[in-house]
Amino acid sequence: MEGMAKEKVTITLDRSKAGQARLLLGATSTSQAVDLPLDRVIHLERLRRDIAGYRQVPPTREGLDLALLSATVLDDAACWETRYPAENQ
Repeated sequence: MEGMAKEKVTITLDRSKAGQARLLLGATSTSQAVDLPLDRVIHLERLRRDIAGYRQVPPTREGLDLALLSATVLDDAACWETRYPAENQ
């Protein structure tokens, strides 16, 4: 969440855990050691909710075909020069 305004808050935490977190994360401050995991929690929770939302609706045949296409046609080993020669001139 870079670029967001920050404000000072008071929290109670175990200084030993905060120190360990700073070392493990390479954080330069306790604030950074708290902020980085919060960013990760926010990201993972949004991802979890997205996945849960997709699982609620059964995939369509077209959606399944598209998912399978990405694993075969759009792989990283594709030779784009031979597939689209006119675009490379």
